[in-house]
Amino acid sequence: MNKSELVKAIAENAQLSQADAKKALDATLGAIAGAVKKGDKVALVGFGTFSVSERAAREGRNPATGEKMTIAAKKVVKFKAGAELTF
Repeated sequence: MNKSELVKAIAENAQLSQADAKKALDATLGAIAGAVKKGDKVALVGFGTFSVSERAAREGRNPATGEKMTIAAKKVVKFKAGAELTF
């Protein structure tokens, strides 16, 4: 399912226009992204939790040359599915 299909499903399930459903989805995703960028956890009970995790620096290889290189540490977003979302 892509974003436009999700907007259509939201519009049908919530009896909204597709324009309103798109605005609601964009606002929701924006709020989640903003909170995660600030380092906050976003827990949606029954769905899952978005959080920030730090990935340590590590050694890797350049795939083109095989030369060893250091991959810098960085922050990544993690998602842990809630119990009701698992199959």
